[in-house]
Amino acid sequence: MKKDIRAQLQETMRLPVIMAPMFLVSNPQTVVEGCKNGIIGSFPSLNARDASILDEWMTTIKKELAEAKQTSPDKKIAPWAVNFVCHRSHNKRYEEDLALIKKHEPPIVICSLGDPKPIVDIVHSYDGIVFADVINTFFAKKAIEKGVDGLILVCNGAGGHAGTFHPMAFIKEVKAFYDGITILAGSISEGDDILASEVLGADFVYIGTKFIAAKESSAPTEYQKMLVSSTMEDIMYTDVFSGIHANYLIPSIERAGIDIQDIQKKKVSKETLRQSLDVKAWKDIWSAGHGVGAIDRVQTVREIIQDLERCYEEARKKITDKGVKVK
Repeated sequence: MKKDIRAQLQETMRLPVIMAPMFLVSNPQTVVEGCKNGIIGSFPSLNARDASILDEWMTTIKKELAEAKQTSPDKKIAPWAVNFVCHRSHNKRYEEDLALIKKHEPPIVICSLGDPKPIVDIVHSYDGIVFADVINTFFAKKAIEKGVDGLILVCNGAGGHAGTFHPMAFIKEVKAFYDGITILAGSISEGDDILASEVLGADFVYIGTKFIAAKESSAPTEYQKMLVSSTMEDIMYTDVFSGIHANYLIPSIERAGIDIQDIQKKKVSKETLRQSLDVKAWKDIWSAGHGVGAIDRVQTVREIIQDLERCYEEARKKITDKGVKVK
């Protein structure tokens, strides 16, 4: 019988954290540094410009993590994950990237958009794990039917393509019909956020925005400086830039010469912006979640994880000192 996935993952992790795959930001170095420091590192397959580069990235990640395990056999080194877009219309490299998943056998595949069933069949054939992004209970139930091993509940306040539901309500409704692995995503930036998510019933959490400000990330320096100076008041939720609602940094929108009021009044569209300003989501208009206010400096991945762990342990101590039992 396959070992309990929760226990299997927890044995390799210092914190119940998955570094979220971030478009144009995550790279092999962020993945490796995350895993070496005890959290699951991930990246979108489409961050690699073509399939040959993706092949190189996966080879590098596997090689460096294997060496790390050999060098430090007693150290907690977490598994790595790749994010695969399952909808063919959103992933022109669907077949090529799928073939590379078969070849490299990533321990975890995170599915976004579309039908995860083909991925589930392939990943389960080599005893891997499949998680699926969901923004509501409809998609949660669909993903469960397809046989995924866990659900990533993308709530309001998450960076990128965020959902609209409050995490307390969302996880409660999902738990009413699902007893599998749940990963909470949305505005999680500090160690006490991780503990609060566990209290709500989450097995793991997704943290993205915090790691955009990592020295190893592919985010431009100007992007990282903007994160440090921004608060949740600087976040706008709109579908103008990608056709799907997402959270973006208002300063980056204004920097591109776009009037925020024009977006609010629906005077602009994705097409008009590209024609008049040649503005593109993610590349020119930068994303962040509501937890951006917790970022006050640029750090290494290791330093970020150390701070998260310290805050997490301090929060646990405060709770246990009050006589409340935690995991």
